[in-house]
Amino acid sequence: MYSMKCTRGGTFSKGELQRFGNIELNPSAGVLNYGQGLFEGLKAYRKQDGSILLFRPEENGLRMQIGAERMCMPSPTVEQFVEAVKETVLANKRWVPPAGKGSLYIRPLLMGSGPVLGLAPAPEYTFLIYVSPVGNYFKEGLAPINLIVENELHRATPGGTGGVKTIGNYAAVLKAQSEAKAKGYSDVLYLDCVHKRYLEEVSSCNIFVVKGNVISTPAIKGTILPGITRKSIIDVARSQGFQVEERLVSVDELLDADEVFCTGTAVVVSPVGSITYLDKRVAYGDGIGVVAQQLYTVLTRLQMGLTEDEMNWTVELR
Repeated sequence: MYSMKCTRGGTFSKGELQRFGNIELNPSAGVLNYGQGLFEGLKAYRKQDGSILLFRPEENGLRMQIGAERMCMPSPTVEQFVEAVKETVLANKRWVPPAGKGSLYIRPLLMGSGPVLGLAPAPEYTFLIYVSPVGNYFKEGLAPINLIVENELHRATPGGTGGVKTIGNYAAVLKAQSEAKAKGYSDVLYLDCVHKRYLEEVSSCNIFVVKGNVISTPAIKGTILPGITRKSIIDVARSQGFQVEERLVSVDELLDADEVFCTGTAVVVSPVGSITYLDKRVAYGDGIGVVAQQLYTVLTRLQMGLTEDEMNWTVELR
């Protein structure tokens, strides 16, 4: 794993690789007591020729910087972030699955590691990166998932931290997600907390609604995460001739859609087979939607180096 430290008000200097293992934290570390932590997620893919591709790592570095500013934390520069990711992946290259058999998930973590008893930013920060080989996020793979719309619990509020990848966002979804999974659903789709009418996001994915040639997705307004896969799918969809709208999307439009799918680093593109809202279940077709399949194929072939990267999104490691 990779580790780099910095004091409050300082800047991150040269980090180093070390054996993966437990880390030691003071009981009053900022991350443990006040949740001063952020994480990122990205993947490395092995090409047929054995080389390794990263997908838009600078976007993750930039998103971490934006999140760190919101959480009163220093962060590595985008260049430091990308270099650290490269070093960590190359040091773990034997764990990158063979071409087409999965990917290496990369988890950069930034946290207030220094001790602080009063509510204040921590005096010291640690940036870590560790990795793990992964297969499909949902057990269904590229098969339709079944979502339930959550009407009472909310993932984020206007002015809060829903738009940055802070650790607390994820603990907040566990209760609704656990209850949904116990009832046989794959995950939960959240609505806005003001009107309880507009779509926000799934626990760890962005949502897209297809009607004819128009693909709509909730606009980034501070309560949903600006997903890098989301951003990439929007560009891919437009290049494929679809009209993409980023705006308020109501739950009524969701129920009337031709097709629905989710996007995220872990899932890439995940077709939605059914949505349940207030005890009403709406199913979409009888399998994987054509649009989701098309966008999934275009993006994954680009990520795995099977097609020419005209977007200049991939970074090759050797």
